[in-house]
Amino acid sequence: MTHILVVSDAWRPQINGVVRTLEAIGAALPRFGAELSFITPDLFRNVPMPGYSEIRLALAGSRRLGGMIREREPDYIHIATEGPLGFAARRACMRNGWRFTTAYHTRFPEYVASRVPIPASAIYAVMRRFHKFAEGTLVATSALERDLRRRGFAALMPWSRGVDMQLFRPREQARQRFEGPVFLYVGRLAVEKNIDAFLALDLPGTKVVAGDGPDRKRLESTFPEAKFLGALEGEELAAAYSSADVFVFPSRTDTFGLVLLEALASGLPVAAYPVMGPADVIGESGCGVLDDDLREAALRALAIPRERCIAHARRFGWDASALQFLEAVRRGGEATVRRGVDALRPSPSLAATLQPSPSPPSSP
Repeated sequence: MTHILVVSDAWRPQINGVVRTLEAIGAALPRFGAELSFITPDLFRNVPMPGYSEIRLALAGSRRLGGMIREREPDYIHIATEGPLGFAARRACMRNGWRFTTAYHTRFPEYVASRVPIPASAIYAVMRRFHKFAEGTLVATSALERDLRRRGFAALMPWSRGVDMQLFRPREQARQRFEGPVFLYVGRLAVEKNIDAFLALDLPGTKVVAGDGPDRKRLESTFPEAKFLGALEGEELAAAYSSADVFVFPSRTDTFGLVLLEALASGLPVAAYPVMGPADVIGESGCGVLDDDLREAALRALAIPRERCIAHARRFGWDASALQFLEAVRRGGEATVRRGVDALRPSPSLAATLQPSPSPPSSP
């Protein structure tokens, strides 16, 4: 069994796209002869991130982390995030001559710039340096790849996302929970998600928000007419999608948006801005409306057939995503920790050992 060690600053109790993607990939990979293990903040003394206590910042040095990596004896090392653990893992890998891959999950420079007066360009410089020495950096969409190449990033590899069609599906018994039409947002409640743009819209029916985060109290106070369900998972989350008529995605900073696929699989048309993420997932499929006038997009989306949304969501599977991830880390080269040698050897192509199903296009 191929062993891939993932180092991630994002982990439970966080509920976000990074955590859910890694969990889904970890569940799918054993079907293809590979397994993930994780080094995450809960293994270290950690402190809450200022202003966002759900995010825990690990206090770990690169030498200790290097020892943990050596003990795990992985075949491959993947650094998922650019946080304290990610930087420590990067230093440990470079010190020991271990190859590694990284991923660009989050538009971190824009998130920082939305909170503190630091230019996004300065943060991009740090991000470029972080990813520079990786054998490859995995990106979710072609739009993100183009944007990062324009900013000087190199060795970019495609890694699309998937959706669980068994969990996220129409549930007629969940309908009519609120006065219709129901416009739903699912995701983290934080300033960078631009949720005010949704809740301030003059729409008929009910606006519903599922999720939690540092901006929740302010949003509840500012928009008392909206229904706030808190953080939902599993069947409760799937039922929330099925109880709605349109999924409204006001973010302008997401690199993909797993919730878009979950909504579509539940038969929910999407209303969003014509930006990275929605533009890649929705494309020309006709299962959503992308418009700078978000109200107009939400109202027009009401007319989209649910069957069209479900059919488009079927193009995205976690097995295809897992195989794409496995191919990328193998192309990145073996960590050689397990074998305890200094020379790094190239690994064979995944295509020589597996027959993967076609990966979904990164820009439908």
